[in-house]
Amino acid sequence: MVIGASGQIGRPVVEALTRDGWAVTAASRGGGRDAAWDEGVRTARLDRADGAALARLVGDGCDLLVDVVAYDAAHARQLTGLADRIGSAVVLSSVAVYEDGAGRGFDTQGEPDGFPVYPVPVAETQPTVAPGAATYATRKAALERELCAPGGGLPVTVLRAGAVHGPYSPLPREVYFVKRNLDGRRRRVLAHRGESRFHPSSARNIAELVRLAAARPGSRVLNACDGRPPTAAGIGAAIDAVMGARTRTAYLDGPPAGSVGRSPWSVPLPVVFDMSAAERELGYRPVVSYAESLPETVEWLTGVLRGRDWRACFPLLAQVFPDLFDYAAEDAWFTAQATGS
Repeated sequence: MVIGASGQIGRPVVEALTRDGWAVTAASRGGGRDAAWDEGVRTARLDRADGAALARLVGDGCDLLVDVVAYDAAHARQLTGLADRIGSAVVLSSVAVYEDGAGRGFDTQGEPDGFPVYPVPVAETQPTVAPGAATYATRKAALERELCAPGGGLPVTVLRAGAVHGPYSPLPREVYFVKRNLDGRRRRVLAHRGESRFHPSSARNIAELVRLAAARPGSRVLNACDGRPPTAAGIGAAIDAVMGARTRTAYLDGPPAGSVGRSPWSVPLPVVFDMSAAERELGYRPVVSYAESLPETVEWLTGVLRGRDWRACFPLLAQVFPDLFDYAAEDAWFTAQATGS
């Protein structure tokens, strides 16, 4: 059973498990079906918050339960409460749970000197934030704490995903470059010399990790990211190549100047995660590189954006990054550079 099957991660997870021979029930709020799924995939409607409905859907039991939308301790308890009816589980968490050992993490990024100074790369042994109900990071930490509690009785692989990318994303960072190209913008500015690295996670690579963990049930916590992470400048160049666009990029040595130079990858220090544990324990190898994954993402984004306001298409992205397309500020910055003013 895959919970959250109709979303960005759930779709390729269902595909991967079906190819591996699993009989899959794809559960989601709408009960929809992806055109790429095998005809044998069963679909079901499920409100993830309704524990009784989840118990009914699990019924007499399943060999594997994959939950890509579990969010907090309450969701974890729903799963552990069904431990006698679930062979093993794979549950999606987030790299947002990590802190740097000095109390800095994803929740402190906006504070003065609040950006985390992580080791490069970050291994699963890195400290995590205290579990709680206040933020996305603390709630994911609470989810993990409940799932991994001693004596829980449910073999569970927790996968900590990075910046998830691919079609159907509610927060597609690639929009930053794709929309500029669609708008005919041939120049852009990137902060931190374009060298920012924020480790991406292809939905297809996450699906591969789910597939491998399903075949090797156990209790473990693993990072779930792509191979070598590209820089912000490298991402822009790769998207340009897919779209056949010729652009010129200017660079700021430091942080963004207001909205100028700000992108969804504008991090002052590298945020890179160690994938050696997944390689060692599951035999993981990425099934797709970041560049190889881009054509389907760009095609999907182009179709979604056509004739529509990007903020209406991706309200979560607009909430997190409200000033991604401040073209007037960019043009003023270029003019100031040209005139020396």
